[in-house]
Amino acid sequence: MNKHQTDKANSASGAFPVETIRAMFPALQQAGDFIFLDNAAGAQIPRSVLDAVTNHLVAHNVQRGGRYGRSVAVDQSVADARASVALLINAYSPAEICFGMNATSFIRLVSLGIGQMLSERDEIVITDMDHDANIATWLALEQAGAKFKWWRMRDDGNLHVDDLRPLVSDRTRLVACTVTAHSIGSIVDVASVARIAHAAGAEVFLDCVHYGPHGLIDVQAWDCDYLVCSGYKNFSPHMGFLWGRFETLKRLPTFREDFIPDEPPYKVEAGTFIYENVSGMDAAVQYLELIGRNLAPSNNRSRRENIVAGMGAIRDYELVLAREMLAVLKGCGATIYGVADEARINERVPTFCFNIGKLSPQRIVEEMAEMQIGIRDGHMYAPRLMKRLNLSMDSGAIRASLVHYNTVEEVRRFGEALRTIIAKLS
Repeated sequence: MNKHQTDKANSASGAFPVETIRAMFPALQQAGDFIFLDNAAGAQIPRSVLDAVTNHLVAHNVQRGGRYGRSVAVDQSVADARASVALLINAYSPAEICFGMNATSFIRLVSLGIGQMLSERDEIVITDMDHDANIATWLALEQAGAKFKWWRMRDDGNLHVDDLRPLVSDRTRLVACTVTAHSIGSIVDVASVARIAHAAGAEVFLDCVHYGPHGLIDVQAWDCDYLVCSGYKNFSPHMGFLWGRFETLKRLPTFREDFIPDEPPYKVEAGTFIYENVSGMDAAVQYLELIGRNLAPSNNRSRRENIVAGMGAIRDYELVLAREMLAVLKGCGATIYGVADEARINERVPTFCFNIGKLSPQRIVEEMAEMQIGIRDGHMYAPRLMKRLNLSMDSGAIRASLVHYNTVEEVRRFGEALRTIIAKLS
């Protein structure tokens, strides 16, 4: 039986057709023996995304807002992408989707606006598990009078909502937290975060950059107020988007030229963004739809329902990868940061941060590179988390991060390489 036949049989039995999916990614096909295990720093893109970017640059690489055909096509491609991303995250309206450079710039944009609206609600809750982009941007509001409460990660590697409750009061303006830690892979119960914050009259800002490729985003079910995401982890080119409730974004003070309407998304999208990458993001959403549609073909499912099916299948398959990687790391005697109990595997994505005794993370990563395996070392842009884990910023830890185009065989090859390196360096 060839790979296509195997995948067809697997699909019929509910298994994940990873080989068919890998064939859609040019980088994987051209990589030879190289294994991509640094996906938390950016995922590869399928051919359809590359084609969408190329088509934009060839067919209508002009400014939007004109009356001629190519310019009208840009307007339409942006509108199409807005509609697709709205479906991806279950937004209430495509007008709530704002495109731009990256998640960090959007966090700063929102923080600057909120800094002008603090009044008697002047407290912001931040965590020590987040990317520094979702911490430092808020701390910068201290000059505007903001005060801060720290929601601390527990020793079990996750944030607990019971620890959030006493931090929230009628002084709380905002709770800012991640959906999934980019460094250690822990998933936060953000729906409960929203219930606690809203009961006190506060808002919730979610950094969804790392969760995006791993699970279903649902801003309505989560009941959050703001959410940022980046395309480069979601199988699209480098770009970012901000979602916010329409009325919330309408109230938010932002910079805009006088001729720009004072309503979302226009008031948020100051200047020209990278239209071809937005086209790529549109294609990336359609790629995720395709996974759901192919796994369980149906003429009656909506686009959103196909996204739900696709992301559900991705999540189930990635749990298989996570269990395999957890077993490999434990077998190598690794210190695993974050959720390390297989019974709690549902609390994480397959992003693993670890160290091997006193061996240098840098040396291990360099040796892995020699063996054609790409992983990462360092502080992971999370200085407060490094301090929490008693790790130095200079050495930090090692991170191996998987997505749905990785395979169990790649995890096992990683394990063999790690055992070889440990024997060599010990």
